[in-house]
Amino acid sequence: MLNRALRTLDADTIINMGFFLRDLHQQIQQLYEQQFGAYGGQSFIVYRGQGFMKSDFEKLQKTKGGLMSFNNFLSTSKKEQVSLSFAKDASTKPNMVGILFIMSIDSTIKSTPFASVNELGYYEAKEDEILFSMHTVFRVDEIKQINNKNQLYQVELQLTSDDDEQLRLLTNRIRKEASGSTGWRRLGNLLLKIGQFNKAEELYNVLLEQTSDEGEKALYYNQLGFVHSNQGNYEKAIEYYEQQMKVQQKTLLPNSPYLAISYGNIGGVYDKIGDYSKALSFYEKALELQQKTIPSNRLHLATSYSNIGSVYYSMEEYEKALSSHKQALEIYEKALPSNHPDLATSYNNIGSVYEKMGKYETALSYYERAHEILQKTLPSNHPHLAASYNNIGSVYDKMGEYEKALSFYGKALEIYENTLSSNHPHLATSYNNISNVYYNMKNYSKALSYLEHALDIFQRTLPPTHPHIKAVKESIETVKNIKMNT
Repeated sequence: MLNRALRTLDADTIINMGFFLRDLHQQIQQLYEQQFGAYGGQSFIVYRGQGFMKSDFEKLQKTKGGLMSFNNFLSTSKKEQVSLSFAKDASTKPNMVGILFIMSIDSTIKSTPFASVNELGYYEAKEDEILFSMHTVFRVDEIKQINNKNQLYQVELQLTSDDDEQLRLLTNRIRKEASGSTGWRRLGNLLLKIGQFNKAEELYNVLLEQTSDEGEKALYYNQLGFVHSNQGNYEKAIEYYEQQMKVQQKTLLPNSPYLAISYGNIGGVYDKIGDYSKALSFYEKALELQQKTIPSNRLHLATSYSNIGSVYYSMEEYEKALSSHKQALEIYEKALPSNHPDLATSYNNIGSVYEKMGKYETALSYYERAHEILQKTLPSNHPHLAASYNNIGSVYDKMGEYEKALSFYGKALEIYENTLSSNHPHLATSYNNISNVYYNMKNYSKALSYLEHALDIFQRTLPPTHPHIKAVKESIETVKNIKMNT
């Protein structure tokens, strides 16, 4: 039950079994320290047999050479045939692939504790079981078919060391993004960062029910607003943000900077639904309050300038947008290291304005500066990298370099398909982008196909009057008319 809860991120079970999780991890750690000398610094092999859904196995095949984490307590065996039998059983089930993991373990690596549990496990010595603590990370090596059977594969894994550069960069990034004063808050932030919004909602609802502290309630209302905003439930998002503000207005001073953050959040929802005048009003309230209460070089000010610039961009007031984004960039360049992701966001924002103004070479320069930062600081399948690929693809499209445009748009789409839900608006935007290129190449059949994919998602996630829906419908009619007359 526990491993299932960890795999599916079942918030209720994880919360209720939190003490057990800690105790089990500590017990494995103690056994590891007691048994460490028995390994003599030697490497050894363990095995694990299990089933994967075919769709998940296809994703695994794409990660060859990359990192793989097991988000549960990992039971393995030193006996290959025992594990292979589990893989074979799984391979007989519909839509399943049987996987035999062959795991090379360097016993000197201390990144994750593991222990022999022969004397403690249910099967005693029958399986010769080695139990790893949660979130053991491996590097994926060879993936091979076993005996030419379509449903049965072996996957070779190497336990990662503490000095693995890719793992270190990824871990540091996740720790920064998933910060929080308690473990539950860090878990919630991590769920938000990896796009597990349904799981985050479950967690925050449980935490909200359990607290009587007004400050904590305000935080959880804010996080639930963020969840619903990212799920496309914009009215619900505004409700939660307004509940947060009611609590804050009772507990905070009238000029508290935290109120400015709430104004910005509400403005962000109105921005997403295309109500730009309301969005601008809330963003300007946030900026006005921040200018009164925080130093001129604080990052929250830069965020407000960026938000205002984005609204002006949507309103096609590009000179005002450029001015606001450059004010944000000035703060970021003074306050942040040269490879900080927020700098990349600022470069992208300015690039997008120059693109709209028809200054494509300048736009491409800003986009490439942003992309260079993101490649250094993010994992290769991060959604921000996908957005960066989209930006560069867009400029190449406008410059008439269609093959380059398709290449960059295709990289973005691949990331979105592997990391986002099937009805996420970013996917729709990606389909729309690719459609534009095919339209410019006069391949109207493919253009129409991608437009229809985009419209389907937009109609499921946006209000009927949203400008994106109107624009895609108009594009579909245009393409259909051209096809009829050619």
